[in-house]
Amino acid sequence: MAADLNRINSVVAVLARASTHLTFEGIPSALAEEAEHAGLYGVHLYLADRQQRTLNEVIGRGSGLGETGERLRVDGTVAGLAFAQSKVVRVGEHSRFWVPILNGSERLGVLYVHRAAPPADEEPLHRLAAIAGLLVADKRAASDSYARLIRTRPMSVSAEMQWTLMPPNTIADERITLSAATEPAYDNAGDSFDYALDGDSAHLALFDAMGHDNAAGLLANLTVGAFRNERRKGTPLAEMPEGVEEILTEEFVRSRFTTGIMAELEASTGEFRWVNCGHLPPVLLREQARVFTLECEPTHPLGMDFGVPVHVCRQQLQPGDRVLMYTDGMIEARDAEGTEFGIDRFVNFIVRQEADRMPVPETLRRLVQAVLSHHNGRLEDDATVLFCEWHGR
Repeated sequence: MAADLNRINSVVAVLARASTHLTFEGIPSALAEEAEHAGLYGVHLYLADRQQRTLNEVIGRGSGLGETGERLRVDGTVAGLAFAQSKVVRVGEHSRFWVPILNGSERLGVLYVHRAAPPADEEPLHRLAAIAGLLVADKRAASDSYARLIRTRPMSVSAEMQWTLMPPNTIADERITLSAATEPAYDNAGDSFDYALDGDSAHLALFDAMGHDNAAGLLANLTVGAFRNERRKGTPLAEMPEGVEEILTEEFVRSRFTTGIMAELEASTGEFRWVNCGHLPPVLLREQARVFTLECEPTHPLGMDFGVPVHVCRQQLQPGDRVLMYTDGMIEARDAEGTEFGIDRFVNFIVRQEADRMPVPETLRRLVQAVLSHHNGRLEDDATVLFCEWHGR
């Protein structure tokens, strides 16, 4: 065991040093070549598409980097099981493995290891996947090859702006998990989310900008940028709506608006604070499937400058409490008979998935697929959900 770990640690060190000049296109060959020095043979890299429906092989050549590589569905495959549940899956009795690749808590894809000699335990596999995740996360922002690989169809300009702006789908530490999902992935215009960990606090926000065109994308981007700027200046939560609105009215002169929730969570105490800017109220899920609507007197939508007072509301969370924020497209999607997906179905879906012990990102992935299926695969409005869980002190 010690020898295996020493060998994989050496491989990780070599890959870390090589990352200085390594491109995204060079990652799969570098992983495969170096992994052999640790007795891991036939390593292949697969990354999830934007909607997390397929796992696309990174072959390291061609403008699409995956146009001729293997594409595996997440649902119904062994590779998809490793991705969905974030666990190593051994294939049969042979030393073949599918290994989840994470960037922190963000799911990126999977590694396939054809043969481990001698048969490896999981720790060397996890360490190889960890350096793979770091390499992908480091190189993807400057790689159009990566952007093409994770797309299954063309993307609108507004969605291009949104995905460039938004944070990873999941971040977490030992006390807080934050995760989000949004559709339509390729045509999103006005929905956006943001969150960040800052010492003992988590800052999070969900916005729904007016419209479904490129102007809505510009408005959403401006809203998130203004929110980040205010919080990084140390602006108190009660004053954030005013700071964000000042930027929006300067550019759009009260012709467009954004609804939203801006919130803070204290990791050490579990106090959740939020302001509602003309948006749907958050929902609190507590143990034994108890559900509470977090009512808070709202101020006006951002950008309208109506002068409605801002109220900071507070809720003391218990360990394990989950707060859900969402846009109207998540619950207003209708089936062929005109029946809405609805808030009850929305909440019950989350509760059922958690009862099955699904990881948070997988729960949200399945929720989005259920909403899409309810609306026959295409949404008429953007649909976004933001999940916040406090694990306790």
